[in-house]
Amino acid sequence: MKKTRRLLAALLSLVLLAGCKQSPEIYRKTYLDLFDTVTTISGSGMGQEVFVSQADALHDALLEYHRLLDVYNSYEGMNNLKTVNDQAGIAPVTVDGRIIDFLLFARQMYCATGGRVDVTMGSVLKLWHEARTAALENPEQSYLPHEEALQDAGTHTGFRKLVIDRENGTVFITDPLLRLDVGAMAKGWALEQVCKDAPPGILLDLGGNIGITGPKANGDPWVIGIQDPNSHGYLQTLEQSQGAVVTSGDYQRYYTVEGQRYHHIIDPETLYPAGYWQSVTIFCEDSGVADALSTALFLMDRQEGQALLDQYNARAWWVDREGNLMASP
Repeated sequence: MKKTRRLLAALLSLVLLAGCKQSPEIYRKTYLDLFDTVTTISGSGMGQEVFVSQADALHDALLEYHRLLDVYNSYEGMNNLKTVNDQAGIAPVTVDGRIIDFLLFARQMYCATGGRVDVTMGSVLKLWHEARTAALENPEQSYLPHEEALQDAGTHTGFRKLVIDRENGTVFITDPLLRLDVGAMAKGWALEQVCKDAPPGILLDLGGNIGITGPKANGDPWVIGIQDPNSHGYLQTLEQSQGAVVTSGDYQRYYTVEGQRYHHIIDPETLYPAGYWQSVTIFCEDSGVADALSTALFLMDRQEGQALLDQYNARAWWVDREGNLMASP
């Protein structure tokens, strides 16, 4: 949920292709107030009025998760993740059970990915975010975070410093300098929770995190395009009727220092942007898992990434540094 002054274009775009059957009318509604990105909800076969009602209900459900998982803003009458960050080293915070569910999921994916996906890295990511923001405002003054500051921030991370007490409904950060940053998986996890109760035949595109609850009204699958990182075109199209498609890439949030591009996906081991791939796209049944895997595989070589995919019965498409597309078996 990183702040940006410009709306990010979706990493994945819906591609409208004619099928062999008569295509049903597709309805769409777009929202701009969720997770600091563009959200588009699509459906077919239920009429405009019914679709708008369903789309607005899905938006409202996503908005609740947006507020609960927000680390930047406070909301009246609610303890959210910003509240937890603000109380770091001070006191446990009583939170909604959904926050506890999310943090337990985040810890599970942290362990499964060998620490590649770590929501406790906010102190490190803050340094990169500040440098990127400063560079976008004044490119001539672009800089890299100081090595000493990065190393110091790296000591203020780790799930051992995050006490999640389900029985008492509290969360406590024991290190006063540790900060949660959930941008690597908040959208995907929230989308999965909403998709569980969504009507069939809906496609939700939450800034490139796509959840599909069933085929179109005539039985045709939805067609998703994997964006070419080096153009506005597509490298591959995927026909999907159920599940989630998520991409992590280096081509939208980045800045340049002395001709070198530095993107926003930071390797917890090096504390610097990873250099394996231009993008990684994941397809699996669970949007939260797909979101975490897309980040984790971006920080791994292909062999290690495939081993992780196999654990979740997931598929991936990698785009390497030369723009070549490779797919898992």
